Amino acid sequence: MNMDKAKAYAQRFDRVFEYIEQHLDEPLTVEQLSRVAHFSKFHFHRQFSQYVGIGVFAYVRQLRLRQASYRLVFRRHERIIDIALDAGFESPEAFSRAFRQVFGQSPSQFRKSPQWQPWSESFRLPHRERREKMDVKIVDFAETQIAVLAHRGAPEQLNDSALKFIEWRKQSRLSPVKTSRTFGIAYDDPESTEPELFRFDICGAVSEKVPNNPQGVGNGVIPGGRCAVVRHLGSHDRIGETVYPLYRAWLPESGEKLRDFPLYFHYLNLIPDVAEHELVTDIYLPLK
Repeated sequence: MNMDKAKAYAQRFDRVFEYIEQHLDEPLTVEQLSRVAHFSKFHFHRQFSQYVGIGVFAYVRQLRLRQASYRLVFRRHERIIDIALDAGFESPEAFSRAFRQVFGQSPSQFRKSPQWQPWSESFRLPHRERREKMDVKIVDFAETQIAVLAHRGAPEQLNDSALKFIEWRKQSRLSPVKTSRTFGIAYDDPESTEPELFRFDICGAVSEKVPNNPQGVGNGVIPGGRCAVVRHLGSHDRIGETVYPLYRAWLPESGEKLRDFPLYFHYLNLIPDVAEHELVTDIYLPLK
């Protein structure tokens, strides 16, 4: 298969992935999904399994369980039975069996003490190529005082740090999530950094100094200056699909030079307030 044909084939599957994510709360059929991809319904299931590595219904089920796992941890007030029904299971028992099979823990165990490592290894979202041209803007970012929780260690444990930061936000009320910007400062590339050496700061904008606190949240600043900004739509797990083209294609063609400050993200919304495919993140590349 030549490059153009391979790209066209991949784009047809991308349409299927997007359709599944946007209709995850609805019944989905092979006939319906094969029409989205313009494949024969008689061969679609085998084509999907070959391309993704698992069958289409297993893929849909894992996406629904993944969505449920976020609600279990980040919305602890919600009943497990409601999460199970929303995920398309007829009973909490069926949900629990499926959840344990995929993530190695029951829903209640995962809610109390989530094991993110096996969770992340059990299912990785298929890679996608950007189909649209990157819309990169140059902006002047104003210096911003931030509260900082330094995450050090495996990227899979970032959700634990996020929970700690959420707890600090609720207790301190110094950076309310509804009215304060949320940032992530990415010191390292998770694809090329040893897990134990990975560094990432979870941050929220503040207007006053952060006092000592049990969560270990400290003070920091995102310096003002010129930045290239590009918007990423969808899962944070796929953010590299926007970051790498920024470095690989846009930066050399632009003639710009990088400033001595890491790449950082501005999260315009967060899980579980929106579904993964509805996430919107602005990526800032600091320039001289």
